[in-house]
Amino acid sequence: MDPWLTDNPFIPEHCKTQDEIDLVLVTHGHDDHFDLELPAIIKKTNCKVVANNICRWYLLEQGVPKENIEPMNLGGTIQLLDMSISMVNAFHVSHINLADGSMTHPHQAVGFVVGFSDGLKIYFAGDTSVFGDMQLVGELYKPTIAVLPIGDRFTMGPLEAAYAIKLLRVKHVIPFHYGTYPFLTGTPEALAAHTNDIEGLHIHALKAGEILAQNFNAG
Repeated sequence: MDPWLTDNPFIPEHCKTQDEIDLVLVTHGHDDHFDLELPAIIKKTNCKVVANNICRWYLLEQGVPKENIEPMNLGGTIQLLDMSISMVNAFHVSHINLADGSMTHPHQAVGFVVGFSDGLKIYFAGDTSVFGDMQLVGELYKPTIAVLPIGDRFTMGPLEAAYAIKLLRVKHVIPFHYGTYPFLTGTPEALAAHTNDIEGLHIHALKAGEILAQNFNAG
């Protein structure tokens, strides 16, 4: 999801080289979500790609074989690799950063709901503000886990993310897009303070490289 591997100072060294990749999902083209080497990574691993529509066209322009890319758009759901992938709205103005510091291909971000064969569903909000139709995401797809930005300034902060959790009616949340730069001031602790009235909520504040291992189907 939104790979940023090359020149990423915030992840362990062993995460920066991925020799085996089955699927890449791309919500938008900002450089902390869309690796500058992504076309080469796709070609090397021969993985499948589901991307924001403008990012998809950029990858095709960079020579990524069309056979690797699954085209889709907002509101659609596809079956891929024994999973369901639904593309949903997000509210975040974006572009693709180039190696020379320039920008191209302006676009709106998207989110994804990924359903696995065991019934687990994860809502990856991507970079976004809170919006009322998150309630529809919750009602339609019934995600088990929501992965929500909390950094503030460029996305939701803890206050808005707390409201998103109520709209989605999820009990498991993984916060992201915080702590990497000084001006991303939102914290998991602030999110917990804003959600202490939500009974049974679990906030999983993962560090880079950590794995969340839990039987969510058992509650």
